[in-house]
Amino acid sequence: MPKKALLEWQYLPPIQYISKFLMYDTVVLEDWENYRKGSYRNRTYIAGSNGVLRLTVPLKKGKNQQQPITEVMISYEEPWQQQHWASIYSAYGNAPYYLFYADELQSLYDTKPDRLVDWNALLLQSVLDLLGIPGSLERTQHWEAHVPEDIADLRNVIHPKPQRQLPDPHWKLIPYPQVFQEKHGFSPNLSILDLLFCTGPEALSVLESSYTSTI
Repeated sequence: MPKKALLEWQYLPPIQYISKFLMYDTVVLEDWENYRKGSYRNRTYIAGSNGVLRLTVPLKKGKNQQQPITEVMISYEEPWQQQHWASIYSAYGNAPYYLFYADELQSLYDTKPDRLVDWNALLLQSVLDLLGIPGSLERTQHWEAHVPEDIADLRNVIHPKPQRQLPDPHWKLIPYPQVFQEKHGFSPNLSILDLLFCTGPEALSVLESSYTSTI
């Protein structure tokens, strides 16, 4: 199996995405692709009291589709950061480990990066630090449509729409206790925040079990 993987940027990515940072020695983030609508690049999903809730980062008006990802700009015309954090608090304020991690993450919502990739990078690095996954984020230096065989090309494998997901034979999420589970049942592959706030230091064990069980 390759020791290096290639992923696109995502906003507070799902658990499957974060597992790749444990599964591979190196994960490289794609800086040279074009933006695609309807993906995790500017959306995430959390467990709300009324079911799964989507949070979307608004983009500046214009033709974002197929625009270079590093040129996609965030819009701050609406107070979406306050709205997103209010939704996160509503979903996880009573979760077992919310208070352990909330302050550091909430402080990021007071910053206003211009570019979507910078916002996603800021959150991703913070999440990896909180999980105790070492290393800094590596980024591509040029575009490659076809990567070498010793690199696992996972770009666009993880997608919110089931019909657009690509096979990932090394992934099978191990269920864990969730907020609102008694009301809605288990919701798989939500934002990494769900796993972090619900399981705390056990999050790494869930991530490890979810990929080693199928390799």
